[in-house]
Amino acid sequence: MELHRAGEKAAVTATISIGNCLKKSHKITSTVLAQVLNEQNEDRAMPNVFKFIELCRHDPDKLDANVRRHRFVEIYDRYDSQTASEQAGRCLQCGNPYCEWECPVHNYIPDWLRLVTEGKLIEAAELSNQTNSLPEICGRICPQDRLCEGACTLNDGFGAVSIGAIERYITDSAFDLGWSPDASHVADTGRHVAIVGAGPAGMSCADVLTRKGINVTVFDRYPEIGGLLTFGIPEFKLEVSIVRKRRKILEKMGVRFRLGVDIGRDVPFDALLADYDAIFLGMGTYNGIRSGLHGADLPGVHMAMPYLVSSAYHQLGINSDTDFIDMADQRVVVLGGGDTAMDCNRTALRQGAKSVTCAYRRDAENIPGSFRELANSKEEGITFLWNRQPVEILGNDRVAGIRFVMTELGDPDSRGRRQPRTIAGTEETVAADRIIVAFGFRPSPSDWFDSYSISINEAGLVLTTDSQSDFPFQTRNPKVFAGGDMVLGSSLVVHAVNQGRLAGAGIIRYLDV
Repeated sequence: MELHRAGEKAAVTATISIGNCLKKSHKITSTVLAQVLNEQNEDRAMPNVFKFIELCRHDPDKLDANVRRHRFVEIYDRYDSQTASEQAGRCLQCGNPYCEWECPVHNYIPDWLRLVTEGKLIEAAELSNQTNSLPEICGRICPQDRLCEGACTLNDGFGAVSIGAIERYITDSAFDLGWSPDASHVADTGRHVAIVGAGPAGMSCADVLTRKGINVTVFDRYPEIGGLLTFGIPEFKLEVSIVRKRRKILEKMGVRFRLGVDIGRDVPFDALLADYDAIFLGMGTYNGIRSGLHGADLPGVHMAMPYLVSSAYHQLGINSDTDFIDMADQRVVVLGGGDTAMDCNRTALRQGAKSVTCAYRRDAENIPGSFRELANSKEEGITFLWNRQPVEILGNDRVAGIRFVMTELGDPDSRGRRQPRTIAGTEETVAADRIIVAFGFRPSPSDWFDSYSISINEAGLVLTTDSQSDFPFQTRNPKVFAGGDMVLGSSLVVHAVNQGRLAGAGIIRYLDV
């Protein structure tokens, strides 16, 4: 026994010396870890990198499910300064941090965690905003469980550092103190760039360009900035006030917004080419993937994005040309397993739906969305039907129900995802008054692209140079750059942020400023 414990202790000591290998040693007892801690942390002047042994992961408190299921407000509280410092102090300060590599914008995560533990909030905000133009937003809506926190060394046995909650805390708290990026040293280059789309890609590109003294005007067809951050993500995940606060920061830095303007209709693209030195397109993807089911055109069947946009307009009190889609007192079935499906589930519930059922053709372990959002949906009372393939939407004059067949998962495809196979003789019918189709999104290229050498591929995505080229995300028209979902396909907000930033750097090189 003593030999075993001695060997285990030696293994722990070796593990600690290289930091990241703790991922492989999560079964080591806390007693042995504590013994090593006592021996190796005698010098209390040194940071306690073994705080994770003494302190468990503690996520921010959230509203009780019975309360929040009736309210369009963010469900998570913010850390106070002490809790943020304690949770940040759980970081191992790995020499080769997996979290940083897994983050699409490669945030300096261990560095700003350390600054939080030292009480250097403004320095942490400065560092966080160096790599991410929207950290307060990504901290709320990124699927950290699949990205930085999923890669955290402590995730395998001890509980990952709560990176997302701390990221949110840093910028929120810095804003409360009146902090904003210092642009006083920036000299005007005399160059002007137009950005089409005020979503995450467009805002991030504007941030990068403005910091270099380039005059930026952002055009968007919506009456508020944010794109789908404002009109596609419900306020129980991201309150519009957060996006508006970022707008004020960007305007303070010098960015101009022209909202309610549809390029190609209200302003011709020729005018942008004539008036600006370069143009960035960040117009997103808005065409929902249709079900193709018999009965899909019946009244009562809705596509996810028009439904969420309708709800956003209603919540914000903005007049719209389209009618408000209200699920009050309805039996709602949502088709899909991604974050958009979860947003539809929880929105319908808050509108007073009689019941909300979500059906997905794979099992819970193979959803494309965030496990955190799945857990929140379950807590709020959503019913899930797993391994269900929709076959037919039923009804005469309007929706009456939907027929499913059960599935089982087969072998992985070329992307590594196990494919569902239907099981004969397992059909079932679920009664429904409304059906929401949340199968994802396809590109929505403008009909004027081809006239300006803005090429698209067979899927409708804009073709650009890659991130390693001299001018990243440049289209065939050298004056026009593009990024975000319209280049990448429907993806995460943080990927759009990354492409907007890289395209901004490409524009700076193109303009030679």
